[in-house]
Amino acid sequence: MITDVMKYDTVALDDENNAVVIIDQTLLPGRTELISLTTAKEIWDAIYLLKVRGAPAIGVAAAMGIYILSKQLDTEDFEVFYKKFCEYKEYLDSSRPTAVNLSWALKRMEATALRAGREEQKSVAEVKEILHMEAVRIRDEDIQVCRKIGENALLLVKPGDGILTHCNAGKLAAVRYGTATAPIYLGQERGYGFRVFADETRPLLQGARLTAFELFASGVDVTLICDNMSASVMAGGLVQAVFVGCDRVAANGDTANKIGTSVVAAVAKYYDVPVYICAPTSTIDMATPTGAEIVIEQRPSHEVTDMWYRERMAPEGVKVYNPAFDVTGHDLISGIVTEYGIARAPYTESLKEIMERKQRGGQSAESGAVPQGAEPAAGSR
Repeated sequence: MITDVMKYDTVALDDENNAVVIIDQTLLPGRTELISLTTAKEIWDAIYLLKVRGAPAIGVAAAMGIYILSKQLDTEDFEVFYKKFCEYKEYLDSSRPTAVNLSWALKRMEATALRAGREEQKSVAEVKEILHMEAVRIRDEDIQVCRKIGENALLLVKPGDGILTHCNAGKLAAVRYGTATAPIYLGQERGYGFRVFADETRPLLQGARLTAFELFASGVDVTLICDNMSASVMAGGLVQAVFVGCDRVAANGDTANKIGTSVVAAVAKYYDVPVYICAPTSTIDMATPTGAEIVIEQRPSHEVTDMWYRERMAPEGVKVYNPAFDVTGHDLISGIVTEYGIARAPYTESLKEIMERKQRGGQSAESGAVPQGAEPAAGSR
C-alpha cells in the first residue's frame, strides 16, 4: 500500500520484472496500491475492470503491455513472432471498444514491429528492443501532450474562475497532468486560484472517487457535487467554463465521453457556459464521420444496482440500461483543445487541418503554433 498516490505515475514499465505497473483505481480512494501486470489476461482484466482507465492511460498501458507480452515469445522466426504478437494485439484490443487510444496504441506498436522485422530485417531480439523504445516513447509523448493541452486550455480562462469537470480526465486518466485537469494543475502552480466543481459521475463515481481525490490531494479548491447539481451551480454563476476529456472525437466534432457528459453540455449551453473538450490528437478518429458511428460500450447492470451499496438498491429483475459513454454533439462544444491548438466550428475543417499538420510532422507539442483554420487559445471564451 502507498500513502501518496500523486507521487507515482498512473502507468509505468518495470522492464526488469517484465511487468506493467499501474495504480489500481478500483481501490481508490480508500486504498492506494500499485499492482504488477505480467500476463495477457491480467492486462486485459485491468483495462476491462477499470483498474486502469482514461483514454491516454489505456493507450500507454496497452503499448507497454504488448511489449511485455512480446518479450515472452521464445522464437527467432519473425513471422512466428508476428503471428503471436497479432493474437495478443487483437485480444487486448477487445477489452474496451469505445476509447480509440487503445486500438491506436496497439496499431502503432504493430506498425513498429512490422517495420523493424520485415522492412529492416531486424532480428527478433532487436524487434523486441525497438518495441521497448516505442512503448517508452508513447509514454513520454503522453506527458508532453497533456502538458501542452493544459497550456492551451489555460488561456481560455482567467484567475479565480469556476471550472466544472465530469468523470476523471485527470492525472489518474493519463501518465501525468491529465487532459481536462491539465489547465487546473498548471493554474495551481501559477496561483490562478481556480474553484473546481467535480461531478460525482454515476454509476462508477469516477468524479467522486478519483477527480475529487486527486485534486484535493494536490491542494486544489475542489467541491464535489452530484451529477444533477450542475444546473444549480451554473445558474448561480459559479461556473465560467466546463473542461472535460473524451475517449473518441469524430471527424465532425462529435465526442464520446463518460456517460452524463452530454447532459452537462446541454445544461451549459442553456446557461451560456462554454464547454471545452480536452483531447490529444490520438483520440481524434477521422475515419468515424459522426458520433452516430461510435460504438458505445455497454457495462454490467450490477454497476447500477449493487456496486457501492451494502444492499441492492433496485428491485430484483428490473431491466438496467448502462452505457459507459454518451455522445456530445459538436453544436454543444465551444472548442476542442489539442496539443496542436484549439479546433473550432466547423470541426470538419479545423480537425482535418490539425491532423494534417500532425501528419506532416510539423509543430511539436512543445511549441504553441496552431494550424491554419484552427484558432489559437488566446482570446475570449
